[in-house]
Amino acid sequence: MTARGTRSGTPAAADTDDDLYVEEALALVREPRDPREHGQDAAAATGAHGAHGHGGHSAHRHRATPWPQARETAARAARAVTRSGARRAPVPVPLADALGLTLAAPLDALTDLPSFDTSAMDGWAVAGPGPWDVREEGVLAGHAQPEPLTDGEAVRIATGARIPADTTAVLRSEHGRLDVQGRLHPTREVVHGQDIRPRGQECRSGDQLLPVGTLVTPPVLGLAAAAGYDTVTVVPRPRAEVLILGDELLTEGLPHDGLIRDALGPMLPPWLRALGAEVTAVRRLGDDAKALRKAITSSTADLVVTTGGTASGPVDHIHPTLERIGAELLVDGVRVRPGHPMLLARTKENQHLVGLPGNPLAAVSGLLTLAEPLLRTLAAHPAPEPYTVPLAEAAHGHPYDTRLIPVVLRGDTAVPLHYNGPAMLRGIAAADALAVVAPGGAQQGAETELLDLPWATAGIGVCFT
Repeated sequence: MTARGTRSGTPAAADTDDDLYVEEALALVREPRDPREHGQDAAAATGAHGAHGHGGHSAHRHRATPWPQARETAARAARAVTRSGARRAPVPVPLADALGLTLAAPLDALTDLPSFDTSAMDGWAVAGPGPWDVREEGVLAGHAQPEPLTDGEAVRIATGARIPADTTAVLRSEHGRLDVQGRLHPTREVVHGQDIRPRGQECRSGDQLLPVGTLVTPPVLGLAAAAGYDTVTVVPRPRAEVLILGDELLTEGLPHDGLIRDALGPMLPPWLRALGAEVTAVRRLGDDAKALRKAITSSTADLVVTTGGTASGPVDHIHPTLERIGAELLVDGVRVRPGHPMLLARTKENQHLVGLPGNPLAAVSGLLTLAEPLLRTLAAHPAPEPYTVPLAEAAHGHPYDTRLIPVVLRGDTAVPLHYNGPAMLRGIAAADALAVVAPGGAQQGAETELLDLPWATAGIGVCFT
C-alpha cells in the first residue's frame, strides 16, 4: 500500500538523483553509518537525559511485553475507564473549540435545510411561460419574503434569496435575454422547478445528520452551524500532566559541567496536544522521590507522563514510588528499541501513568507505544488503519525486539534515516513517520508498517494550541 501522505510541497516521486526532495533529510541517509548507532547503549548525544532509562534492560527482558501487545494493553486500559463509569461526562463545546473532538450525542437537525425555498443561482424567478415582464426591484439573500409572482411576471433574484410564492422556475442569468421593451425571453427550455432548492431538500427538522462517535472535522463544523448549532456535545479531551525528572537538566543555554539541555520539556507538551490531549501542567521535579510521589498522588489528570527514572539506577524513583502508592503495573518494559524500559501503570480508577525513558528518541517510542493508544481511546477516536510501505533499503533489526526507525517518504518507499539511537533526535526531526521493523530486521523492498507523525500528515490531529 502506498503511504497516505508526504511532506507538503514535495513531488510524489523523484525523477533523478539530482532532483530529490527533502534534500537535507535525505542527506542523513547518505552519510556513513556509525556501527555504534545500532547499539541501544550508545553514548548519549545532545539532549539525552543521562542514565535515566538505561539500566536494567537485561534484568527486565523476561517480563517485557511484546510491542503490539503493549499498545493493545494501553488501549484496553482506557476502555476499562469508560466501562467503569469513571470517565468524565460529555460536555457541550462551542463550535470554534470542537475541532478534532468526538461527538458524544447525535447531531440532529434543528431545522429544515434549507429552511425555506431558495434560489440556487443568480438570475430571474419566473412564473408561467415566457416572455415575462420584469419587476423593477430584485430579490436579495437575507431579505424578507418577497411578494408573490403572477403568471407572465419575473423578478431578478440572487443566489440564496427566498423564492417568491407561485414561482415556476429560476432562469439563470446566462439563459435569458431582455428585448428592447425590457421583456425577458429564455434562450433555452425552462423546466418547472429548475434551480430552486426546495425547503427540506437536505434534511427535515429532527433528522439525524451524524451519529455518536463521529470525529468533528471542518465539514462537520459547517454542517452543525448550518443545522442551527452553537455548541456540540463531545467527549472531552483527555487531560495530561507532564513530570520532568532529572537533576542534570538545563532549561536554557549550552550544556556545561555535566549538565545537559532538557529536550523533552519543550517536545512532549505539544506532541501530547497533537495527540488530542489537554496538557494541564508541566512540572520539573528533579530527582526527588518525595516530590514525585506528591505530584502523582495530587494530580487530577487522566494521564500522568513522566520522563526518565524508569529503570533501576540509584535515582530511578518511578518503580518504588508506584509500589508505595499501590499502583497497578500494567506494562513493565516493552520489547521495542529504542525505549525498552517504558512502563504503564494504573494509579487511580480513572488515571494512568506512562513512564517514558529519559533518552529523547526512546521517549518518543514510549509516547507512540503507550500514550498514543491510551489517549486515542479516551478521546473515543477510532484506531488508524494500519498501512505498509516498502523500504528503500534494508533496515537493521534487533534480535528479539521490535525497532522503531525514523523514515522519510520518497515516492512510494520509506527511506530509513540515520541518527536513530535512543539519545538522538536528529533523525526523528527530519522524519515523516516511524517504520515498525520486526525482530531480525527487514530487507530492501520489504513491506513495513508505518506510524504516522501528526504534523507529517494532512490530518487535523495537528493541534498545537
